[in-house]
Amino acid sequence: MSEFINIVKDHFTWRTQIFKLAVSDLKQTYSGSAMGWSWAIIRPSVTLFVFWFAFSVGLRVRQGPDGFTFFQWLLAGMVAWFYISDIWKEGANSMRRYKYLITKLKFPVATIPTFVSISKLWVHVGLLILVVIIYMFYGNMPDVYYLQLLFYMLLMFLMGTGWALLSATLASLSKDFLNLVRTFSTAIFWLSGIMWDPKTPRLQDKEWLQNILAFNPVTYIVSGYRDSMLYKVWFFEHPARLLIFLCELIFIWVLAVWVYKKAKRDLPDVL
Repeated sequence: MSEFINIVKDHFTWRTQIFKLAVSDLKQTYSGSAMGWSWAIIRPSVTLFVFWFAFSVGLRVRQGPDGFTFFQWLLAGMVAWFYISDIWKEGANSMRRYKYLITKLKFPVATIPTFVSISKLWVHVGLLILVVIIYMFYGNMPDVYYLQLLFYMLLMFLMGTGWALLSATLASLSKDFLNLVRTFSTAIFWLSGIMWDPKTPRLQDKEWLQNILAFNPVTYIVSGYRDSMLYKVWFFEHPARLLIFLCELIFIWVLAVWVYKKAKRDLPDVL
């Protein structure tokens, strides 16, 4: 608990520098290109266009679950996935990427994953605005349910930042862990109900898969975005799912703080 309190204090004391470094991280990611940070929106937009073309034009999968077009249904899940994917990989690499802050400067190391997570969150907000505009063209106008996107965004940010602190610490100690994280990115994508409906009746007899999805935090966030933008379901209508996610969130942070406390003195030498 004392280490967690110290981390919170460092975040408060260095809050101005954290936000400045988040801006710097966003610029640095796309530095050297004429269009700069706008590539943060262009890149996922191209991916969404490819999915639309492949399923709507190529495979002609127009009808999605529960009467929505497949592209509408896919958009709500993909917009959450882009942030999750970025923080899954870039969060794990954050301390190695900014190792000069650890080895050459007196900087609170635990804040490095945080400003990287903030940087990715800003990209997420920009992409979410684009998705809302696309929905408006489909006739799906924003309503009061959209407000709970802020709640799911907060949960996603807290989980992503906790994961980034844990994975970045372990990746600093071992490159093998970083390679393992990158390897499992595709598996998480396909096992989290982003491209297929976790509630489909065809999965009712597959109890093992239902259990995986129930304890998969990515599935919870993706489903939450779809509940807000498509199904019009409040988060408190599924208290059990929320409780599971919160328990996982606490576990991730406890594990992250514990690992960081054990390894922080060795990080400058290892890096």
